[in-house]
Amino acid sequence: MLAGAEAGQKPVGVPLISGICCLLLLASFAVPLYTTGNWQPPGHDATTQRQVAYYGTLFAFYVCNYFIVVFFNAAIVACAAIRLGGGNPTIADGLRAAASRLPVIAGWALVSATVGLVLRIIEDRSDKIGRIVAGLLGMAWTIVSFLVVPILVVENKGPIAALKDSAILLKKTWGEQLASNFSFGMIFFLLAIPAFGLILLGIHLGSGVALMACIGLAVIYLIVLSLIQSALQAIFQTALYLYARDGQEPAGFHAEVLESALR
Repeated sequence: MLAGAEAGQKPVGVPLISGICCLLLLASFAVPLYTTGNWQPPGHDATTQRQVAYYGTLFAFYVCNYFIVVFFNAAIVACAAIRLGGGNPTIADGLRAAASRLPVIAGWALVSATVGLVLRIIEDRSDKIGRIVAGLLGMAWTIVSFLVVPILVVENKGPIAALKDSAILLKKTWGEQLASNFSFGMIFFLLAIPAFGLILLGIHLGSGVALMACIGLAVIYLIVLSLIQSALQAIFQTALYLYARDGQEPAGFHAEVLESALR
């Protein structure tokens, strides 16, 4: 996965921009909702007006948030595709590629927001069994849509066509019953352990200044780690797409790693 690491060196700044935009977006929605007291999900006895206002606002947030995330992920995927093809991309190359795909990115954000809202309503309005069902549906959606963003970027297809192609490629390459077998989350959780060690060290030292310094270092470490994780996930996703499409591993990746990523 050497090429993946190399491809992540420049695009790692893209998740930082994405994270800042998402935080600003969250603040723009959270502050008004909190000040008006409408941040909690409506109960079963809530008026129709209250439910429409809450879920309508939530849907608007989902659309905006998905658009930001998908746009910057598309930029990383574009950089990864160029790098895996032997080129030497810059952040500007990735952003230009993502900007040229704005219509399909917006369409996919709308589809993702709709699915996200439906799952959220099921969770909010159901008992424990309903929440379990919503969780299973969410997992299935995550797997089926796994290759959508690379298809949007590389092939410039519409969101529905990209979703169909994602499902077809996954089924053709890894079979009908899929589950993730390669977890960046677990890897980076283990890498995040030193941050918690820093906090414990600050507590052990018994000094307020030392504690604040350790917490600050831990936060910086976790932010940098999350940026690297986000970039590498998008790069690995691109490699999986190219492997599923072409039937051969991209330069810098081993076939057995890509083959075992999903099972």
